[in-house]
Amino acid sequence: MKFTAFERTLQGTGASRRLRIAGKVPAIVFGAGEPAMVELDHNALFHALKKEAFHSSILEMELNGAVTQVLLRDYQLHPYKPQVLHCDFQRVDNTTKITKKVPLHFVGEAESPAVKLDHCTVNHVVTELAITCLAQQLPEFIEVNLSGMTKGHSLHVNDITLPAGIKVVTHGKPNPVIATPVEPAKEEVIVAAAPADDGKGKKGKKK
Repeated sequence: MKFTAFERTLQGTGASRRLRIAGKVPAIVFGAGEPAMVELDHNALFHALKKEAFHSSILEMELNGAVTQVLLRDYQLHPYKPQVLHCDFQRVDNTTKITKKVPLHFVGEAESPAVKLDHCTVNHVVTELAITCLAQQLPEFIEVNLSGMTKGHSLHVNDITLPAGIKVVTHGKPNPVIATPVEPAKEEVIVAAAPADDGKGKKGKKK
């Protein structure tokens, strides 16, 4: 994905506020050299942020006619307005090693024995993973095949086939669960007991 940035000469809270009023977003580009203060078109950036690939793939930033490869590292949104307040980008090249979260795309769920035969539902315990790799190897997403899932058996990180050069960062957990089948709830049939007859409700009395 490609976007255009423009040099930002004025800094500070007041300058950033004026940029936002003018429909621009202040941003910074760091890594592989001196940090660069830039500004972006707000509407174009706002729509780009809605796309999954903008968050998890290498982007081409055009600045002063030159194209640089960058990654989106952070962004700040207004607490309640649909407005982007600030963005951070990192320059990358063939030697840059990064750690970044990438989304998981689950496939084959409906064909799995757990769902098809045992009528389970599959709980996606996590929907993204932190990985470490060279920037050029960064995948837009990692595909997780659930077609072999069976009742009573969860899918773990070690069960996923990862692209070459990709290593999952598990933060100390040896083999975290990715997805697990949940059996359908059993319907309980409650039979109401008939009220005990204590004899008080009978008509008439014995003489």
